[in-house]
Amino acid sequence: MLEADKIYLGTSDKPEYLLLGLANRHGLVTGATGTGKTVTLQVMAQGFSDAGVPVFCADVKGDLSGIAEVGEPKDFLLKRAEEIGFADEYKFSACPTVFWDLFGQQGHPIRTTVSEMGPLLLARLMNLNDTQEGVLTIAFRVADEQGLLLLDLKDLRAMLGFMAENADTIQAKYGNVTKASVGAIQRQLLVLENQGGDAFFGEPALNIADLMRTTIDGRGMVNVLAADKLMSSPRLYATFLLWLLSELFEVLPEVGDPAKPRLVFFFDEAHLLFDEAPKALLEKVEQVVKLIRSKGVGVYFVTQNPLDVPDSVLSQLGNRVQHALRAYTPRDQKAVKVAADTFRPNPAFKTMDVITQLGVGEALVSTLEPKGVPSIVARTFIRPPSSRIGPVTEAERRQIIAASPIGIAYDKTIDRESAYEILGRQAEANAPAEADAATAQGSAGGFDVGSILGSLLGTNKKRGERFTATQRVAREVTRTVTNRVAGDVAANIGKSVAGSIGGSVGRSIVRGVLGSILRPR
Repeated sequence: MLEADKIYLGTSDKPEYLLLGLANRHGLVTGATGTGKTVTLQVMAQGFSDAGVPVFCADVKGDLSGIAEVGEPKDFLLKRAEEIGFADEYKFSACPTVFWDLFGQQGHPIRTTVSEMGPLLLARLMNLNDTQEGVLTIAFRVADEQGLLLLDLKDLRAMLGFMAENADTIQAKYGNVTKASVGAIQRQLLVLENQGGDAFFGEPALNIADLMRTTIDGRGMVNVLAADKLMSSPRLYATFLLWLLSELFEVLPEVGDPAKPRLVFFFDEAHLLFDEAPKALLEKVEQVVKLIRSKGVGVYFVTQNPLDVPDSVLSQLGNRVQHALRAYTPRDQKAVKVAADTFRPNPAFKTMDVITQLGVGEALVSTLEPKGVPSIVARTFIRPPSSRIGPVTEAERRQIIAASPIGIAYDKTIDRESAYEILGRQAEANAPAEADAATAQGSAGGFDVGSILGSLLGTNKKRGERFTATQRVAREVTRTVTNRVAGDVAANIGKSVAGSIGGSVGRSIVRGVLGSILRPR
């Protein structure tokens, strides 16, 4: 029943296989919560691994981590193997596994640089509007022209500060750059940092080749991304996986239709990729899904509802595994109809009815046949997995991480010179010149406040004494000088508190202070 060029998925009235030569035509695994999607994903991932195909998958609930340990011969597993005629071939084994984690806690940290992410995906990640996305694009362009590396979030923040300070010069060449837009982007950067996004940006950046490793005996490595904590930041999760797809598309050469995929990519909770996605992003996803097939990469979306995937993407998914759906609401009923209509009909049953009747571990399966035509949908009992069902223990995870051959390349953060350091040095170098210019500007006004105050003190008379005519003239002149000084001081006060004290208010304050000195006692 097990063959080298196909993956055994389960049995209907006959064995159901996924052909390796057509596995890069992508696929879809759907079904309600608790119907067996994770086990199906585990069976498929282990099948690819045994065939020498590396796998990348997200572990949303922590259950998928058990693929790294040998399964246990439990009664219900043995019973299922017996029922489908798989008992003789059924063996327990583990998959060679690498654990990854964007936060570096449950696996090797995955990082990329701000430059590699690019303005389009960053704008999506920070939920920027079109104007703010335009400003962010200008920031990337200016950084390229200035030779400034944008590696982590502090580099991007420094670059935005540079743009705010030089907005007049920049907008003359690239268009309007307002401090309000820059400030909005900086606030979104702060939100991203609070969600843990700062751990994702930096170096050493992920080398795509490390996701495509095989063992000495020819099995493909299963790369498991710990996503339970990441799911609290769904936008970061979706953007990261889309970035990973884009990187694979950019880096890998064209190979056409290989005998087996070079890598298979499972995108769990796929609806997060498409929720509230702008049109430009959806077009990018559709383009990547269409073209990455020729790079030898298969993409499998895992989600609860087929309606979660846009029609333009759904039409590209040739291999389908549909677990049970519930039809309690009008939307659920529509989802059942959509799922049924995507299958090649089976005259033995009505697909729409069977979808709501499937038990746990049952699914409707339709895969591509040798000529690329979908097979007739079959009601299938999914085979039991060979690896453990359920999560690994913390001790087991740590042991696997410690034994990983790639830990030395990623576990230590590198912070080399980039935009943050270069712009910081420039600001320090310019500070003395700016201070000298400010001093010169103050001297050019022609008034020394200390000298004026000293002379004013000399005009005070004791109580009861009368001012001479000369003193009265001097007093009037002093009042005139005071008004001018008050205006200059008020302006400087207004600048120092960002306009919170206007010139008229400042002038009143200084007049009050100087008036108390001038007023005869």
